Amino acid sequence: MRGTREWLNPPADVVQHDDALTVTAEHGSDFWRETLYGFTRDSGHALLVPVESTGSLEVSFFVSFDGRYDQAGLMLRNDAAHWIKAGVEITDGSPHVGAVVTHGRSDWSLAPVPDWAGREVTVRASWAAGAVTLRARPHGEAWRTIRVAPFDVGAATGAGLYLCAPERAGTVVTFTGVRHGEPDTDLHEDPPVP
Repeated sequence: MRGTREWLNPPADVVQHDDALTVTAEHGSDFWRETLYGFTRDSGHALLVPVESTGSLEVSFFVSFDGRYDQAGLMLRNDAAHWIKAGVEITDGSPHVGAVVTHGRSDWSLAPVPDWAGREVTVRASWAAGAVTLRARPHGEAWRTIRVAPFDVGAATGAGLYLCAPERAGTVVTFTGVRHGEPDTDLHEDPPVP
């Protein structure tokens, strides 16, 4: 890991306390590109640091938000048209774990996880050989693989935490950890501890 952390679209408020970061999203913040809805939004909040061509990132946070499309997790970003976000998003009234992979246009995969509401969750990205493996789990449970996607991590790639509040003001997320480490050694084994 090299460089310093920098906000892409600074949020409404950031409070550092001990090892946690409590962040308030701006109303209307989002990352999406064209597919189905016909709009492009690049106003979400992401605290990114440049990363190497192989590695991993884990972001932990509490699923304490409950507004429609409120979301938090991790982001890998090359530019406005090439990025991945993965985490927890509120849709149809409950938390869903999912990912948006964008190569010019966005695609969205998700699965309901209603029992994650109010819990601490960790989302993990591991990248090597032109692919990213995405996993997630609530604290104390086993990893779930949620996506394997093509994505080239290069000199321009930043990685870090992200949050968005597309439809309301006052969305607050407490992030409890951001850890960079080694990539996964095997898709079917638990990843190394960062």
